[in-house]
Amino acid sequence: MLDFVTAPTPMGVIGGIESGLPLSTLDQVTDQIAPDDSKFRFLIIPKATWTRRQRGQHLSPAESEIVARLALVWERTMEIYQDETAARRFLHTPHQLLDGRTPVDVARCTGAGARLVEDILGRLEHGSAL
Repeated sequence: MLDFVTAPTPMGVIGGIESGLPLSTLDQVTDQIAPDDSKFRFLIIPKATWTRRQRGQHLSPAESEIVARLALVWERTMEIYQDETAARRFLHTPHQLLDGRTPVDVARCTGAGARLVEDILGRLEHGSAL
């Protein structure tokens, strides 16, 4: 489980996002979602920014929001699949309900995209998604 996702309250999660999550949170999330893709984190923040932030700076609130969104989608995907390999397969496979885009890409781009992916996961949980 990802540490900040298990904050004592939902407001604790929001507070962490607003103040900026540590860079280590980005690394933790991307290592869970795409452990074999060292460049995946650079879809969230540019490599130059990541390098600068290694000096101890936190992510911006906007960057933190993306990381949090992906972490929550990862947690939900793991609840459904209960297996990291299967969860990654779902997240990285183009899905017809997403117009052929991958769930991880749709979730990364917007909050509405993350909610759509969570809706698909809910359908899978109840046996009604494609």
